[in-house]
Amino acid sequence: MAPAPKKQIPPPKEPAAQPVYEPGQSPQMDAWFTSFFIENHLDYFTNPEKAATDEQVRFMVYTEPNERYYPCSDKMFAAIMTRKNSAHIQKAYNQVLQRLLALIDRQIEDPWEKTYLESLVINKYQHETRDEIMIPSRLEKRLMTIYLNRTHIEDPYRVEKLQQNKNALALLESPEFKVALNHVDEEALRNPPKNLDDIKSQIAALELQRLLCIASTPELWQATLPTHLRTEDYLKLFQKSITGHGFKPLLDFLGFGRQHLPQKRKILWLADEAGEVVLDLAIIRLLVAHGNKVIVAFKKGPLYTKAHIQDIQSDEVLRTALSQALLIDTPSMSKNDLVRTLRGDVPIFVLSDGTNENLNLLLVSTSFARIFKEVDGVISRGQDQRRRFFDTHFQFTQDIFNIAPGEDGSVSVLFKPRHPEVIKFSHHDLERKAKAIIDKMKSSKDQGMTVIFYSGIIGSIPGKIKMAKHIMSIFVDHLKKQSAQTFIINPSEYYEPGMDADDLMYMWEIVQRSGMIDIWRFQSYDDIVAAFQIMEQKIPPEWVGKDATYSTGCTKEMAIAIDVQEKHPEMQIIGPAKERFMRRKEYGVGKMYDRRLAQG
Repeated sequence: MAPAPKKQIPPPKEPAAQPVYEPGQSPQMDAWFTSFFIENHLDYFTNPEKAATDEQVRFMVYTEPNERYYPCSDKMFAAIMTRKNSAHIQKAYNQVLQRLLALIDRQIEDPWEKTYLESLVINKYQHETRDEIMIPSRLEKRLMTIYLNRTHIEDPYRVEKLQQNKNALALLESPEFKVALNHVDEEALRNPPKNLDDIKSQIAALELQRLLCIASTPELWQATLPTHLRTEDYLKLFQKSITGHGFKPLLDFLGFGRQHLPQKRKILWLADEAGEVVLDLAIIRLLVAHGNKVIVAFKKGPLYTKAHIQDIQSDEVLRTALSQALLIDTPSMSKNDLVRTLRGDVPIFVLSDGTNENLNLLLVSTSFARIFKEVDGVISRGQDQRRRFFDTHFQFTQDIFNIAPGEDGSVSVLFKPRHPEVIKFSHHDLERKAKAIIDKMKSSKDQGMTVIFYSGIIGSIPGKIKMAKHIMSIFVDHLKKQSAQTFIINPSEYYEPGMDADDLMYMWEIVQRSGMIDIWRFQSYDDIVAAFQIMEQKIPPEWVGKDATYSTGCTKEMAIAIDVQEKHPEMQIIGPAKERFMRRKEYGVGKMYDRRLAQG
C-alpha cells in the first residue's frame, strides 16, 4: 500500500578532509581556538552559568580524545580558524545584519527611533565582526537581544506566526485534505498485504509519507491559503519525490512499511518554523498512535518565525494541539526524575531547549541534554538545524534524522547514524545491573551473611579516580579479612567504561533502596589512613583529611541512607557524623565531582 519513494540518493562519499586545526601544534593557534570559545560565550570556565561542561556535551556529541565540539559547520569553523578575510563569513554576517535591519524597518515607524536602532545595531555589528571570530548565529542572538531589549517587543513575528498556524490548521481540517489523506489507489488493492500487521505498518508508512509531503510545502501556510485546494491538488502534492538517503532508515527506525512491525521509540523532535510545527504535531500524533513517545523541543524565546515555548500558551492552535502534553519546565531535571517522567502514561512532552538560536548544543539546558541522551533517536527539522548536524564532521550519541524542503521541491530526508563507539546504558540496562546486585545481596542474606554497602570517594578528587578505586578496594579487602560471614559491596568494582555519574547514581539508588543492606558504611579518614598503611605508602596531600563528606555522591547517598533507615530501622549507618554531609550538593552535569570544584 505504501509506494516506495520515487528517488533515493545514496549518502555522499567524500574524501576525509584534513583538519584545519590540531591542538598542540602551535601556541598561537591554541590561543585563537580558546578565544573562539570565550568570545562566543561558549567556554564553560568563563561562562559556567550558561555554557555546558564537556561532560554534558558528551551526552549528545561523541568527541575523540582531546577533541572539542564547536556548534557551527566545518566550513565556518575553518574560515574562522584560518584568520583571513573570508567571503563565506562576511556573507553570513551580512545576512544576519540585513534580517535585523529589515525587522527594524518593518516594525519601527518613528524616524528618530528607527535611525537610532539601526545605528545601534550597526555599531554592535561592526564591533562583533571586526576579528571574524564570531559565529553568525551568536552574532544574530546578540543583535536580536539588543532589538528586543530596546523596543520591549516580546515577539516581533507573533502576528505572522499566529496566522501561519491558523492556516496550517485550516489545511489539516479541510474536508478535501482529509479525503486525500484517506485515499487508496486502486493499484494498491491489486497487491494487498497478507496479514493485518503488514496492513497497519504499510498504512502508517503511507500516511507518514503523505504528511511529510505536506509538511515540506511551506507556501501552503506562509500566505493566505489558496481560494480552494481540491482533493486532486493534495493527491498531486503527495507524489513529491523524497530525496536524500534518510527516508528508508527513518521507516526502519519507526518500523513502518512492508515486513516491519512498528517499534515503540522515545523520540526527540526538534520543532522549527511556525505553521510547519502544526503539521509536525499531526505527524507526532501518528507516531504516538503506534506506541511511540515524543518529546518536542521548542526555542526558549523569539527568533523570527521559529516556534518557541511561549507560543504553546499564547497561541490557541498550539495550546489546543498540545492540551494533553506534559510540559517539562525544569531546566536541570535529574536523570531519576526524567526516567520517572518518561515512564508515565503521557505520550507527548514539550520543553524549551534553553536557547534562542537555531541549534546550539553548547548552550542547551541540562534537561534537554539528558533527554537527548535518553531517547532512541532525534528528528530535526529544516535547513538551519541540518547545517548543525550534517555540515559537520562530528557524530552524535543518537541516530539523527533531518526533514526539510528540498531545493527542487522535493522532500529531503537525511540520516546520520550515531557514532559506532557510543556506549549507551538505558535505564533498563541499569535496572538489570541493579537487580543482579540485589539478587547477590538476597542470596548472601539467605546464607546468614551480613550485607555491607561501602560508600566512599571515587570521583570527588578530579584526576584521581584510579587511586580512589584502589584505596576503596584495598580497604574493602581488609574488611573482608577481618569479618566473617559478610558480603561487602564495593561500588568501584561495578564501574563500566561509558558510565557517568548519572548512570551510576541511578543504578545504585535502586540497590540502596532495596531493603537488603544491613550496614551502610561511609568512608572515614581512618579508612583512608588504613589503606595507605596497608600499601606501605605515605598519604598524598590531596588525600589528607578526606572522607565521604567530601564526596558529592556520598552526600546524596547519606540522604538516601537516612530515608532508607526510616523504613528499615534495623539498618546501621557507620561513618562520619550525618550533619557533616553538607558541603557537596550537586554534580557538575555528567561529572563525578561537585560542580563547584570545577569552578574553583
